[in-house]
Amino acid sequence: MFQYILMEEENRLDNTYSQNHSETMNGQTVVPHFNHGAHELMDVHEVLSAAIGALNLSTILRPHVKDQELLSILDRQYAFALDEYNMLVECFKTGKDPSHRTASYKMATQNDFTYGLKPSSQPKKPIQSASEINDEMISGYLLSSAKAGAAGKVPAALEATNPVVRRVLQDSIPNCIEMAYELSIYQNKHGYYQVPRFEEQTMEQILNAYGTAQGPMYKMQ
Repeated sequence: MFQYILMEEENRLDNTYSQNHSETMNGQTVVPHFNHGAHELMDVHEVLSAAIGALNLSTILRPHVKDQELLSILDRQYAFALDEYNMLVECFKTGKDPSHRTASYKMATQNDFTYGLKPSSQPKKPIQSASEINDEMISGYLLSSAKAGAAGKVPAALEATNPVVRRVLQDSIPNCIEMAYELSIYQNKHGYYQVPRFEEQTMEQILNAYGTAQGPMYKMQ
């Protein structure tokens, strides 16, 4: 089973206050389930369509997974993402709070990375048969889906006018990032995702190119 960590209560406030929140259009009150701007409507439409695609992809790929660790990651992330999808659909259609609070995804692995590049035995190229699908490809597809989810939800959250939809989208973005991070760690651990690094002198120059600033020149009121 995947793990849920409930958001702090103050993060819930943006959701709960909207129960009695209303918007106006042309001087008239808008009912909650029509409480969406045009840009928000289309952006959330894209987010939900992408979420369905990501969930379907996990379902298609699952029978091909061989490594139990990857299978565990896939199952936990699928269950969490499905719940987030249902929550977004619920508040998107009603304009009101979803049936339960948003949550934080917690990966079940250590955040250790191996740095450096090792030569590959063969260059990468498209497969010619479904029988060639392996754990490296599957984890890569899942990683791309998680990244795409985060990239799509950021502009949607920035354009959302409905306070509940905005909060649900906003809370979901760190979860996409966490899922992507978990998959990148898995890939790095197995040599699928290599992390190049600059020489120490170059790194030192870049790290020392910035310094902290003093406080504001004026007194805060």
